[in-house]
Amino acid sequence: MKNIPLIGYTDKLSLRPGETVSFKVSSTLKKPFSASLKRSISADPNPKGIGIVEKDASKYFKTSSFKSRKQFFNPGSYAISKTPIKVSIKKNLNLSVIIFPTLFSSKKQTILAFDNIEIYINSNGATSIRVGDKSISIKEPLILRSWYKIKVKISLSGKVSISQKNLKNKNEKDIINNGKILLNKVVSGRISLAAIISKGVGYNHFNGKIETPTINVDGKKIGDWDLSKNINSTLIESIIGPKLILKNFPTRAVTGSKWDGSEMSWQHKPEHYASIHFHEDDIYDFEWETDFKFKIPKNMPSGIYVMRIKGEGYEDAMPFFVAPNIKKIKSKICILISTFTYSIYGNHARVDYNKSWLNRIKDWKAYPYNPANHKEYGLSTYNYHSDGTGICHSSHLRPLFNLRPGFITFGGSEAPCSGLRHFQADSHLISWLHNKDLEYEIITDEQLHEDGFKAIKKYKAVITGTHPEYHTKETLDALCDFRDNGGSLNYLGGNGFYWRIAIHKENKNILEIRRPEGGIRAWASEPGEAYNAFDGTYGGLWRRNGRAPQELVGIGFTAQGNFYGHPYKRKCYDSKFDWVFEGIKDDQIGDFGFSGNGAAGFELDHIDSHLTSIKDITLLAQSKASKDPKENFILVPESQLTHLSNIKHLPEEEILQADMIYFEVPGGGSVFSTGSITFCGSLPWNNFENNISKLLENVIKKSIKK
Repeated sequence: MKNIPLIGYTDKLSLRPGETVSFKVSSTLKKPFSASLKRSISADPNPKGIGIVEKDASKYFKTSSFKSRKQFFNPGSYAISKTPIKVSIKKNLNLSVIIFPTLFSSKKQTILAFDNIEIYINSNGATSIRVGDKSISIKEPLILRSWYKIKVKISLSGKVSISQKNLKNKNEKDIINNGKILLNKVVSGRISLAAIISKGVGYNHFNGKIETPTINVDGKKIGDWDLSKNINSTLIESIIGPKLILKNFPTRAVTGSKWDGSEMSWQHKPEHYASIHFHEDDIYDFEWETDFKFKIPKNMPSGIYVMRIKGEGYEDAMPFFVAPNIKKIKSKICILISTFTYSIYGNHARVDYNKSWLNRIKDWKAYPYNPANHKEYGLSTYNYHSDGTGICHSSHLRPLFNLRPGFITFGGSEAPCSGLRHFQADSHLISWLHNKDLEYEIITDEQLHEDGFKAIKKYKAVITGTHPEYHTKETLDALCDFRDNGGSLNYLGGNGFYWRIAIHKENKNILEIRRPEGGIRAWASEPGEAYNAFDGTYGGLWRRNGRAPQELVGIGFTAQGNFYGHPYKRKCYDSKFDWVFEGIKDDQIGDFGFSGNGAAGFELDHIDSHLTSIKDITLLAQSKASKDPKENFILVPESQLTHLSNIKHLPEEEILQADMIYFEVPGGGSVFSTGSITFCGSLPWNNFENNISKLLENVIKKSIKK
């Protein structure tokens, strides 16, 4: 495991006055580290811009020192019995389990363990049984991604047999190996699945699905677990024996050996989903101990804060987001911080990461660590498990490298200008607000999910960041209610309101994403695994759930390309909308920017009348996607029908575009949408004196005067 000398995380991303945030730090330094509080204004390290800007906040938290200590984390999911059991054996002990292996390893992989007894897969991919220090293996290796019934019989006389049967082939006989191993008359301890446990830590993790484990002593069942029960929980109820506790959130609501395609929802035929998929690299909560805490003072302004820790030349910065007391809203403007999206992308190890980026990091004194070089800290839902399956869980309860001031997402010539996404890119908007002396408060996705419309109803304007991609029904409902009750909703990004996520009922910091059907996606859900385990809802695109982004903000995702930007061209000359373009002389808007060198780029949204009931949408400006092969713009899969046609039956150049729009709804509400993920990157250009900055200023000032 690679060692980062000083690093940490917070137990909460979202807070209000009176709430307490805990800081969890691992330090291998010899001396104590210091902690100081800053308010984050700009997280862009580009020296050609305003750079990283942070204001001293020591009046709220006095700079302090804390003792260094190394904290450990243990990847790999497994199940362990809540209580130990003890049994006396008179004749024999029988074990059985159904498995679906997905990865062979040079290490053995534990399937089931009890006392000194262990069923496992050896380094040759063969099923084995161990009692004490002696083991017997089946000579024929398993076939990956096939269902097997494994049975073990051990007698006190020393006879032992292990068998496996491929459940796909009904005519195939059991493959058996016999031998002699001595068995103790009394066996006791905790039962574990998918790992062997030593001093509370799991080892030799199994990669694959496990189903219906049973333990039988002298013809009587002492352990029997139906894994189709309580699929949305980390607690497995037993038919017989102790309950099992799941560690590190293995994947549930996955197809089992009985699944035949007759039902796609685990709620309708849970017996078809009676398995759990374990992975050796599952890690979503490091469970570090707290080093220090900070209670948010009542007089602390709403905003983005970072706790900077330093020592012996090393440094880290842990962001957290402070919303106001819901009963004491002071500003007219609310910024929606996309913390769901930040978490879902947390520790995204990009396939296009290049070591040449290190030169830019060094030159700019940017954040030095990248998930591609530190995969042991757990990856994002845009990555794969070691067994090749997509990662569908995420959380912020671990150090997230890409949730740091100064982190660069793109670092080479393929990324003109700053190369930022998410938290860092959103800081272009935050720094613009400060430059224009526009008072604002913030709210996070979590808070909007929990509190709904009441959390934002007192504001005149709600403004999104660059990429509000992941949402729940509750957050969409709240934004829709805000718009329909007279609020001004300003969507300043692209690829927004795209994917549906679920939140775990036992730990609200754990998020789930399924990726069936369409969508620009890093991986695709397995057949039959489209429904979220956490809440039973159909996963994937909100568009497939009947809530296309166009229905909320008038536009939706249409095209993706490389990290390049281009200008908009003004399309509306109706005098009713001259206020939008007041002070702007040119028809070409945003041919500059710190994100891809242009205001319209990378991910683009456009109008689609088939996906919205909204009338009278005004196209203010538009940017056509470049045809340059190096920019590689493509149509989103959900809109592509064949190599010759798309869902709108239009030439692609009429679809691959960013549409900047405005519309009003009954009740006095309005929506302004930019249709581009790089829009905010143009705001700081030329020290905030440019036509994109002026246009947004016109829009926001009008919205707060309503």
